[in-house]
This record gives sequence, structure tokens and C-alpha cells, in this order.
Amino acid sequence: MAGSVHCESEVEESESLRSDANVAGPMADQVPGPRSEPADVSRETSPPMDDTPIGRAAQLAVEALGRAGRGLPRPQQTRVMVVANQKGGVGKTTTTVNLAASLALHGARVLVIDLDPQGNASTALGIDHHAEVPSIYDVLVDSKPLSEVVQPVPDVEGLFCAPATIDLAGAEIELVSLVARESRLRRAIDAYEQPLDYVLVDCPPSLGLLTVNALVAGAEVLIPIQCEYYALEGLGQLLRNVDLVRGHLNPRLHVSTILLTMYDGRTRLASQVAEEVRSHFGKEVLRTSIPRSVRISEAPSYGQTVLTYDPGSSGALSYLEAAREIAVRGSAEGAGSAVSGERMDGGAR
Repeated sequence: MAGSVHCESEVEESESLRSDANVAGPMADQVPGPRSEPADVSRETSPPMDDTPIGRAAQLAVEALGRAGRGLPRPQQTRVMVVANQKGGVGKTTTTVNLAASLALHGARVLVIDLDPQGNASTALGIDHHAEVPSIYDVLVDSKPLSEVVQPVPDVEGLFCAPATIDLAGAEIELVSLVARESRLRRAIDAYEQPLDYVLVDCPPSLGLLTVNALVAGAEVLIPIQCEYYALEGLGQLLRNVDLVRGHLNPRLHVSTILLTMYDGRTRLASQVAEEVRSHFGKEVLRTSIPRSVRISEAPSYGQTVLTYDPGSSGALSYLEAAREIAVRGSAEGAGSAVSGERMDGGAR
């Protein structure tokens, strides 16, 4: 009897609750989960795709790849550029691989020669470089043809790499006793028969025989300079070595390009270093500077350049613009030298 009274009271209580709820408004859905909004409300609240972070990144990536596909003026002859700075951590390897990828995406045929025994450029381009792989060491020490060690880069058409292995660490000592030790890389590049627009040589952070080989082989020196306090320290010694090589071994050699890297516009120090470099070196400094970027740092761990890892990032866009500057400058210099040559020929007649 008591149980029946208790049940009747619960039923009356639940009915009263339902009636109160109906007065106040409709009850919540019985099925758990988010409620669906009316169609007109959703159209007002959800932003268009281009206003979302993913949409903006996708749009930047499409624009970057479209910009790369437009093409740039091709050099009249192969430009051999040596990326050198004996100070470590300034972005030599990062600059080498990303400029090479940028130029290749613009339609050029580019070869990266990894002269650093650490092999970081090979890693960033996704090229295997364990001890048994034919490498640039075999070219320098054993006179193997360059064509037998060059490998195509898997992600970028028109980009090739001559990898470095750990054997290259001993090449400095082994080269000492060899004939024409300073010009072995130049001879290998001259004997390479495949057509190339650019050869970019990634040098080790030193001024030994490997770097001297690169300076003898190239006509242009590209110096990355980090926008920090110690950026210019030791740069004078590199410039003196360039002068020595030009005077005794390679009269074509000159510093053609200086690129500011790791630029942080939030700091006064970066602006001061950039201003000092521009005032000292003038027109050799590219207008484009490479910002500090997490994407640039992440890309090598995936065996990629930032151009393929995140083409819409600020780092990728900056390297694309730097590559455009380099190509346009080279085209203008080539046209200027051709005009001066024609004038000299006309005068001789």
C-alpha cells in the first residue's frame, strides 16, 4: 500500500514538472549531442572558407605555387654560386636548398652540391647519403665523374643533388697530397654534360680546402648573414679569402649576393644589423630578407624544403621572392655584359 502511494506521488510530480517545462518552453532534446541550428542562423554565423586559418593558408599556398610556375629569365650560361660563411648557424644549408627549390619551381634546372660533411643539404632534399652511397667525396678524391653521383630530388622536378657522406670529413687531409687539389671540383663541374641553369654549392663552416675548391669552381659568392650581434664577426676573413682566390686561382670570382636571414622585425637589433649590412655592402644585399620561421626549421625533419612542406608560409614566400631577385639580377648583368662586349667589338672594327 505504501509502495503504491509512493509511485502515484512520483507520477504526479513528473507530470507537474513536464507541465511547468512546457509553460517555460520546449524541453531539451532527449538525444545527446549538439543541437542543429536553423539554416538561416548557420548561414549568418559560419564564416566563409577564406576567413578561416586553414582557408587562408590554402589560398597562400595556391598563390605561392602559381607565382612559382610563372617562370623567370633563364641565365645565358650556367651560374655557379658558392654559398659560404665560415660562421656556423647562419642559414647556409637552409638558404642553399630553399633557393635551389625556388629556382627549380620557377622552371630552372638546378644542381645542389653538398660539400658539408654533415650532409644536411642532402637530408633536407630527401637524398640518401649513408656511407655506401656514391658522393661528392668520390668526385674530389677518386676523380669519379659528377654524373655518377648526382641524384634527382624526388619532390621537385628539375632539382638535382650531389650528396655528401661522412667520408668527406677526411677529404681535407686526403686532398693535400693530390695534384691540382684546389681545382678538382671545377674540373668535375666543367665535365658535367647535362644542361644546368644554376649550380649551388653548400660549403662547410670553415675556410679549408673544401671551401677553397668551391671558390675556385664558382663565379659568384652568396653570403647568408644572420641578423644578430655576431653576424659580421669573421666576415672580413671570408672576404680576404675571396680576394686571394680571385687574385691567384679564379679571376671571375666575386661576391654577387648577400642575403639577410633569421630576420625578426620585432627586435631593434635585427633592424640595426640589417641597416649596417645594407650600408656597408650596398647593392649586393637583396631587398628580400628571410624571417625567422618555425616552418623553415621543421621542413628538413620531413626530408623537404619549406617550398614543398608549407608553400604558403612566410619563409616559403620569402625564398621565392629572393630567388626571383637573384634570377632578375643575373639576367640584367648578363645583358649588360653582352652589350658592353658588342660595343667593344664595334670599337675594334
